[in-house]
Amino acid sequence: MKLKQLSVFLENKPGRLSHPCKALAEAGINILTLCLADTEQFGILRLIVKDWEKAKNILEKAGCVVNVSEVLAIEIPDCPGGMESILSMLEPKAVNIEYMYAFTLKRGSNAVMIARIEDADRAIEILRQKSINILSAATFYSLT
Repeated sequence: MKLKQLSVFLENKPGRLSHPCKALAEAGINILTLCLADTEQFGILRLIVKDWEKAKNILEKAGCVVNVSEVLAIEIPDCPGGMESILSMLEPKAVNIEYMYAFTLKRGSNAVMIARIEDADRAIEILRQKSINILSAATFYSLT
């Protein structure tokens, strides 16, 4: 149910983003989805790859600081109100979404959202009770 996500910490300067991307490319590792967040001094490149352990080792050997976290790939209706329908299931139960970003491919008529959730197991339970599909790693990777 949960996917491993790599977070790479970068200085917020020109050329810093290409360093981890080049290291992964040279190792033949494809980035399936990513999100880049920044502050004035640093950025966090969050990415999902099929072989996260290999990618983590390659990035660390390249001198990157890498953190591994668990995220959920949640199917949401791809229509007005689709996101709100998911939020309205979690918020009343006090389940906190720390951040989220969209995956660029669809699954049927649904979009796929990547979410880092404070209590992922509880979120899975709540969403499954409402028949919301949480993609397994194998299913998520098969979309690429």
